[in-house]
Amino acid sequence: MSSLSDLVAGLALVAVVTGTIEGTGHHGMSSRAAPSIPRVLAVCADPNNMPFSNDKLEGFENKLAQLVAADMGLTVRYTWLPQRRGFVRNTLRAHRCDVIMGVPSGFELARPTDPYYRSTYVFVTRKSRHLNLHSFDDPRLRRLKIGVHVIGDDYANVPPAAALAQRHIIRNVVGYSIYGDYSQPDPPARLIDAVARGDVDVAVVWGPLAGYFARRAGVPLDVQPVSPQVDVPFLPFVFDISMAVRRGDDSLRVRLETVLERRQHEIRQLLEQYGVPLLPLKAES
Repeated sequence: MSSLSDLVAGLALVAVVTGTIEGTGHHGMSSRAAPSIPRVLAVCADPNNMPFSNDKLEGFENKLAQLVAADMGLTVRYTWLPQRRGFVRNTLRAHRCDVIMGVPSGFELARPTDPYYRSTYVFVTRKSRHLNLHSFDDPRLRRLKIGVHVIGDDYANVPPAAALAQRHIIRNVVGYSIYGDYSQPDPPARLIDAVARGDVDVAVVWGPLAGYFARRAGVPLDVQPVSPQVDVPFLPFVFDISMAVRRGDDSLRVRLETVLERRQHEIRQLLEQYGVPLLPLKAES
């Protein structure tokens, strides 16, 4: 999975596999004797990845799954697994589940639906500092201590780190693992915590993470979208997010897209409740 997919899809999907796998064969039983298969929306998800999902069903992707399933006359069943390398292979492609609730719309390891929201990377600072940062070209970034999420040891593997490196802003950059200490709740929140404590002056964070955790910080935080939306030559900070199904599962994809279109107003309200910074989708422009 690409680093971008690792980060924004759920950046970061997580958990221990607790869902059961439904078989499709009858193992020698006649169709008349076979037990009925529950009508479910089988969701692949991460149990410790707020604000997206957790095994307490508190994330906005959990709420979205419930909304979509109810519209389709289904119930939700989860397969939980931490989102790491091999997540799609061991869940969706293994037929343990049928849909991932949030992936970049250009995701290549599955078949995305039409996007249901667009968000952006943001600068997060303490309001008391009055920094009001918007651009990677702001000269103050050369002296401020900057926190970014990283996937591994390569700090150039996420858009903010790449943008800073292009400007030779390196020595004052601190990497915080997007995976963090998985034994603790909400690992990605550590970067926002660092801003609130003053360990870093500014963090550049994927918007849904920033918007959610900034509201829960112990001090008032300022969240400002990165501008412009694309860095030269081509480094986007804005991404469309979709659901995803297995390639070839066009029937389910079309059904999901129908619900996303029909319930778009409620979905937007849900995202706003979680503090997700929203930009217009192309169809809305």
